[in-house]
Amino acid sequence: MFDELLLALSMAFAIERMCKGTLVATTIALLFTTWSAQAPTQAHESHVIFSAGEPGDPRKLARTIRVAMIDDGSETDMKFEPAVITVRKGEQIRFVLENAGTESHEFMLATVAENRKHAELMKKFPDMEHDDPNGKRLAMYERGELLWRFTKAGEFEFACLIPGHYEAGMHGKIIVK
Repeated sequence: MFDELLLALSMAFAIERMCKGTLVATTIALLFTTWSAQAPTQAHESHVIFSAGEPGDPRKLARTIRVAMIDDGSETDMKFEPAVITVRKGEQIRFVLENAGTESHEFMLATVAENRKHAELMKKFPDMEHDDPNGKRLAMYERGELLWRFTKAGEFEFACLIPGHYEAGMHGKIIVK
């Protein structure tokens, strides 16, 4: 819908250059009115879909997995412990995250491709902070939790996407059987 609005506006401006009339102002006002009337319905209908499952339900039992974020003060040797986690499809996991490092780190749960795409965005906005259902950013020595239900079988990744951290080894794998 937003792309259609941009196309309509581009056409309206082209017509304005040709006609130099007030018809264009009326057209633009009509387009914005039509788009804004439809936007709430579409926004309500779209839901965030996560590739690795869905946010967990705090009222249900969950297995706890502790994940340490470690950097030992080195910019070239960063890691998660454990680096490989195996869960069952349908299982709910409470990740207890502990940043034992000397820098801020994050835990982003997604596919490898999604994390690559997000890492590129992080290069442009390195101070972007996460407190999402599938990700947390923690300052040094900070702790946090992430509750997740794995609804799909496959391999997923958890990673720190702060520029340079992934390249230094800060990523791991989740296998959902």
